[in-house]
Amino acid sequence: MNKIFIDGQAGTTGLQISERLAAHADIEVLHADPATRKDPAARAGLLASADVAILCLPDDAAKESVALAAGNTRILDASSAFRTHTDWQYGLPELTADSRPAIANAQFVSNPGCYPQGFLLLVRPLIDAGLLAPSTPLRCNAVSGYSGGGRQMIEQFQSMDGATANAIAVQSYGLDQGHKHLPEMSQYSGSTNTPLFVPTVANYDQGMLTQVPLFASELGGATPKTVHAVLAQRYADEPFIHVGDFGDRSMLQGNYLNPTGRNNTNHMDLFVFGDEQRLVLCARYDNLGKGAAGAAVQNLNLMLKIEETTGL
Repeated sequence: MNKIFIDGQAGTTGLQISERLAAHADIEVLHADPATRKDPAARAGLLASADVAILCLPDDAAKESVALAAGNTRILDASSAFRTHTDWQYGLPELTADSRPAIANAQFVSNPGCYPQGFLLLVRPLIDAGLLAPSTPLRCNAVSGYSGGGRQMIEQFQSMDGATANAIAVQSYGLDQGHKHLPEMSQYSGSTNTPLFVPTVANYDQGMLTQVPLFASELGGATPKTVHAVLAQRYADEPFIHVGDFGDRSMLQGNYLNPTGRNNTNHMDLFVFGDEQRLVLCARYDNLGKGAAGAAVQNLNLMLKIEETTGL
């Protein structure tokens, strides 16, 4: 049995990871005593007992747990504390051909942020294929359900009366361009520029869209069909990444792309829209699934060298 300790099991991501691990017959989840779960000595003992510790904590608490962990404990961190750290492997299996073996053999793996996954999986193949120059200034706008803000935001939205909730149904944030996801979006995209990023939280529970608008002139005049072909080829054998058929509008509800279409799964849809001059690349996935807990279980499976789709 592989022993797993989820430090921060009572949080939103920790609870979702626990639910997914229930499908693993060869995993034993170690549970902290509620009375001592914040005691450093008790946490250190659980961290030392685990084959892999999954950290579902704020950044400072995650750093504390890493310091408490024994040297042999492998760590999968779901915070943003180590996502661009040189000693940590970035945990996005679909990013490059080398990502999976690197994750499988790493002692320290940093689970990626929710928004960056869609951005990176849309942009990186185009840069690698030479369609998109690394120096091109990139823009990304995105929308997520309020569950992406954690327990405090969930409780805030769920406690509102109808009039109040409608009054703040859509809110942009990170407008000063200091969002915590920007470093990983820049470092792993292959771009030499930090993107202009405008995230939005909306009054629904979970599900997200990440969108990258581009001019054809920024792609050497490439058509949407050409861009689609690059993405379709890159992800043809991926179990969780699905590139919608070119020109197929069946995924739309009228003219609208619903962000909840992949909720409660670890799957991500990629779409290419636009005309000969302007393109919009879209990724749709669950911010709590592929964006957080699902991605963590996918990485854990790789670290334990068991079937990658187990529990997903």
